[in-house]
Amino acid sequence: MEIQSVPIDSLTCDPANARRHPERNVAQIKASLQRFGQQKPIVVDATNTVRAGNGTLEAAKALGWKTIAIVRSELQKTELTAYAIADNRSAELAEWDAEVLAATLADEEIGDVGFLDEEIAELTGERIDEPGLELPAEKWLVVVTCRNENPETYPPLGCGCAVAAPGASARHVRCRAAREFLSGMGCRF
Repeated sequence: MEIQSVPIDSLTCDPANARRHPERNVAQIKASLQRFGQQKPIVVDATNTVRAGNGTLEAAKALGWKTIAIVRSELQKTELTAYAIADNRSAELAEWDAEVLAATLADEEIGDVGFLDEEIAELTGERIDEPGLELPAEKWLVVVTCRNENPETYPPLGCGCAVAAPGASARHVRCRAAREFLSGMGCRF
């Protein structure tokens, strides 16, 4: 595998890339590139289409970079597409060791590496007390239901999921919008 430095304008993002890079993600990649530089090359095919590293390319362009490190894959189109999906999916399936992460992030020299305080609290099971936030003495059972269920809901969350409060047992909340809504209500997971 040979790492090459190529003009950034010679590359194109994969138009069939199934992975999206919202603003927060691109901002984090930009911050990482500014702080650490490019520590791994992006993967391109024979036509200079990026197959792994589209977010890195987008962030580097936004930073005004003129060149970027690449490796050219010899995989054919279908296998290269499968690789790109598998590469992203395998990263999603990794889990944090909350104790190790919390100890590492407590080191001030580490600095900001992209976690919000709320995310760290969620990983470590700690509660963030907000000044002036008073929670009611009542306790509520909150159930998150998904798209195809039909309860009375408060409010729709814009992602196809909704929050309801029937007398059913609580379920594991996987939907990010629902978690953010419930966190804002003072719920802990």
